[in-house]
Amino acid sequence: MATIEKRTAEDGTLTYRVKVRIKGYPSATATFPRLTDAKRWAAQTETAIRERRFFHTREAQRHTVRDLIERYRREVLPTKAPGTQKRQQTNLKWWLAEIGDTPLAEVTPALIVEQREKLLRRDGRRGKTADPASVRHALVVLSHAFQVAMREWGWVEDNPLTRVKKPEVPRGRVRFL
Repeated sequence: MATIEKRTAEDGTLTYRVKVRIKGYPSATATFPRLTDAKRWAAQTETAIRERRFFHTREAQRHTVRDLIERYRREVLPTKAPGTQKRQQTNLKWWLAEIGDTPLAEVTPALIVEQREKLLRRDGRRGKTADPASVRHALVVLSHAFQVAMREWGWVEDNPLTRVKKPEVPRGRVRFL
């Protein structure tokens, strides 16, 4: 059930505060300058809460990629092999530097593709370009972090990296015995 309060500021401007309260769920509030916007938000929010879509997005807006990576480093990385930990730490540092302050709700496949292309153009050691396998590893690490955040922590509704194409890796050597 939504309630709308009309509020007058000291300078005389009107605002409308909306509270949506449904039994069994936390309440949601927002403030709007126009009554029509307030009514529209109330209706959309009630529907989203009933369909269990609203609070997932709130959780995704509350946390950043930095929060995701730091918790992943604390809880998931120690369970992996030391060599894997070292390589994944490097990849996670890069993601942290590039998109660390981005809220999880704003991480889209388009943003990831932009970063993937940046990684592919990046100069590696001694002036060489980064190889597709390294880029693929970086994408896989971030994808796993999003999977854990989705399945175990409930921070995001879906993994945006599932819709991002990973670069093809050359077949490598073929050896015959």
